[in-house]
Amino acid sequence: MEKTIRIVTRGANGEIRSKDYPHVDSLLRMHSQIGIDDCSTDLSLRGFPVFRGLIGPMPDGKGIVRYESPEVFETLTKEWGAPPPKRSRRRKPVETTPS
Repeated sequence: MEKTIRIVTRGANGEIRSKDYPHVDSLLRMHSQIGIDDCSTDLSLRGFPVFRGLIGPMPDGKGIVRYESPEVFETLTKEWGAPPPKRSRRRKPVETTPS
């Protein structure tokens, strides 16, 4: 099964951008390969290239391999690891009995 390659970066105005590529070959023309993933716990990712300046490979849904820029990786990891906001409880109004 061929996997789609997704590159996630931050745009000039701060928004998170992603672009999908059908094959690893198109990435090899844009990024320098510095190794091959041989230790991923997701066995389907083993053998995928490791690129200079990108974090990955990592799974991103069925049939998608994701690489992130270091800035995006750090931002999303901090958001993921942050404790969820506490839910405020609504209080019921106190009913008064007529005297």
